[in-house]
Order: sequence, then structure tokens, then C-alpha cells
Amino acid sequence: MRWLVTILIAIVIVIVAGFIVIGTMDWSAGKPGSLEKSIMSRVKYWRVGDKDAKDPLPDTSDTVKEGADHFQHHCEICHGLDGQGTGVPIVSRLSPPVANLASARVQKYTDGQLKWVIDNGIRFSGMPGWKGIISDDEAWAMVRFIRHLPAKGSLGAPKVFQEAEEEHEHGAEMQGEHAPPPQHGGTQHPEQHPH
Repeated sequence: MRWLVTILIAIVIVIVAGFIVIGTMDWSAGKPGSLEKSIMSRVKYWRVGDKDAKDPLPDTSDTVKEGADHFQHHCEICHGLDGQGTGVPIVSRLSPPVANLASARVQKYTDGQLKWVIDNGIRFSGMPGWKGIISDDEAWAMVRFIRHLPAKGSLGAPKVFQEAEEEHEHGAEMQGEHAPPPQHGGTQHPEQHPH
């Protein structure tokens, strides 16, 4: 009986401590703390599967180009055209940040592990799994591209972010061009409605 009371007290202490920790955590979207980053990095590298799988596609410039085409269609929105986040404003704003695919940590993965990440994604990171959306050959070609990434910045920013930046820069000018003429003396234009 005594051991049951001890176990119940321990459970209550753990629950109370959990509420205290959770209640004091900053839940805003920002950079993870050093402890969270350290733990999740280790767990992520430990859990990625298919370490021994080999890329069946030839390591040729045609395969790399095919991989680049698929990568730029599916992955540029987060990783940029060069796989290194060039021109992507959300790279450092996600928690964890979007991986720089040229980094030593990513390049340390085996080809099979890179394919596994492409297929399955990484939970809690924003990286989706693409299995069933792209074929195995497309994923393997993307692995070849990741192994032969271009120089950082050499491909520029993804078009979607170039357009957004242009709209941001010229927004005030564009609003002025398309704004209705100012109203004078209470005259209301027929196409304008009072709010």
C-alpha cells in the first residue's frame, strides 16, 4: 500500500512540474532554445531511416539536372533554388529553421537517408513527406541534385519571392496608381459605397 502512495505522489509531482514548465515556456514562433535545438537535432539524426539504401540512378549531369527540375518545382518555396535558402524570407523564421542542404550536417546523411527524409518528411520541422506525390526515381534524382548543389546565391531567389519583394517595394506606388480619386465636398462617386 505504501508503494502505491509513493507512486501516486511521484506522478502528482511530475504533473505539477510539467504544468509549471509548460506554463513558463514562450510559445511564440521564434528560434528554439539551445536545449530544444540540441535534443531535437540528436533525435532527428538518430531516427532517420534507410541508412544503407543506395541511389540507383547514375551520378550524371542529366540526373542532376532532372533532380534540380523536381527540386525547384517542389522544394524551392522553403529551400530556395540553390538548396541553401537564398531569397527565402522564412528560412530562419521557422522553428527549427529550414535546413541548408549544403551544410555538413545534411551532407553527412547517406543517400538513403536523404531519400527517406524526402519520402517521409521530418515531424515537427515543417518538412513534408513527398512519398506518393513524387516517384521514387524523382526522389532519387533530387538526392543527386542535393549532392551537387550550385554555389549559394548563384540561381537567385525563387520567382514567388522576387514578385513579392517587387510588390512590397512598389506597393505604395501601385496603391497610388489604383486608388480612387479623393472625395471633395462630400461628393460620392457612384462606384464607391459608404462603409
